[in-house]
Amino acid sequence: MDRESALNMIRKFPDKPGVYLMHDSSGKAIYVGKAKSLKKRVASYFRHSGFASARLARLVSDVSDISTIRTESDAEAMILESRLIKLYQPFFNVELKMGEKYPFLKITQEDFPRVVVTRNRQSDGAVYVGPFVRVRDLRELLRLSERYFALRACAMPIEAGKPPVRERACMRHVLGLCLAPCVKACTVSDYKERVADLILLASGQGADLASKLHKRMDAAAARLEFEEAARKRDMIRAIWRVSRQRISTPAMLDDAMDWAPLKRLQEVLGLSVLPWRIDGFDISHTAGENTVGVVVVFEQGVSNPSLYRRFNIKTVEDVDDFRSMEETLRRRYGRCLSGQEPMPQLIMIDGGPVQLDFARKALTELGLDSIATLALAKREEEIYVPGRKAPIRLDANDPGLKLLERVRDEAHRFAITSHRKKRERKFKKSVLEEIPGLGKSKVAQLLSRFGSVRAIAKLNQRELVDAPGVGPVLAQRIMEALDITE
Repeated sequence: MDRESALNMIRKFPDKPGVYLMHDSSGKAIYVGKAKSLKKRVASYFRHSGFASARLARLVSDVSDISTIRTESDAEAMILESRLIKLYQPFFNVELKMGEKYPFLKITQEDFPRVVVTRNRQSDGAVYVGPFVRVRDLRELLRLSERYFALRACAMPIEAGKPPVRERACMRHVLGLCLAPCVKACTVSDYKERVADLILLASGQGADLASKLHKRMDAAAARLEFEEAARKRDMIRAIWRVSRQRISTPAMLDDAMDWAPLKRLQEVLGLSVLPWRIDGFDISHTAGENTVGVVVVFEQGVSNPSLYRRFNIKTVEDVDDFRSMEETLRRRYGRCLSGQEPMPQLIMIDGGPVQLDFARKALTELGLDSIATLALAKREEEIYVPGRKAPIRLDANDPGLKLLERVRDEAHRFAITSHRKKRERKFKKSVLEEIPGLGKSKVAQLLSRFGSVRAIAKLNQRELVDAPGVGPVLAQRIMEALDITE
């Protein structure tokens, strides 16, 4: 890829966090990287030709295509980068390809648990919190653990109900850094209460922990145990300080996530990258009224409701699912192009080849026809893709098809729910009160005259104008608010 072509491509990249994948002429991923700004980071490779590293010069010379995956944060980009490197094993990635992992905080399964930092998550009954993508967060958490929770650091076997394993406690107990279960200086219940508190804090639930500590502080003060109450007060202050700095909130992702459905879709559809983010679309209405278009988002094969969006269809009249779908995609990806929303690697339309054609029309107008798109027809579960007349038929138990079905079903559920809410809201009294110039007094008069909002929605403009206190201008506003058509 020549420098000018690369820069023209990069100009369309978002100025947002994410992961970029560089491909060679065969489509193979040769490098995976993360960035706070995809546009700035990737552009830096092509702004000059004088590279200090021969390896970097070769990488740039081998690049034939670049794809990006938007993420919502730098931390998410770091985790995704690690997973994609392990998946693709790119030639030019060294450190993460060799198996480097983000650390976890491990709470051992013992009568008196210990806090251990590990990069290997095992099925050993222990509690693992993480992974932590920023080492400074983990260090801060360990400092808090040592100072305020005072859990033991030694690995000697200590069992409840058994005699002390030492005659006297070590210096850490003297300094207040250990509860010294080795000499039975604490009970099992007191020790495990501290462990539970630490897990709450490490899991990002500092507010819940602070609330519990407030109650214990008040109880200690009521018992005149002012030293203990002061310790609880200091812990609460430390927790709020940590929360303000946004520390101790790990990325709660499962390293054992099953990539099989995503890899299967990549194989079946011939995608250059893993469909890490999938957008699913559907339309819902009642005989062409209150039409709503929706998009649901699946990341790593799991739904992310925080990225769901609904669109009240504005440019389509009567029953026209095809153009409603076209409008929904045009508005959705107009937002993506402005940087408000992340781009997907795969778009799934609920329907057949006609719905797919209208969806592709909207994407082409936006210059996004390079995004992989398919339509899933419900009756036979046939997959339609652009440029192919015959649909793709997969086995009913195929993991890729199962994932597409989950996306389709969730889009259908969200579309029906959104349509129902819009329809119900339309006939609430509050809808009339939100119309400029129509106060509570006039609303009461209209309801008294016509009986209900639903009855008002069936009126024509002349009948509205004839109502007391409603002129042509106000009648037009009512008609627009209630979608009244002549």
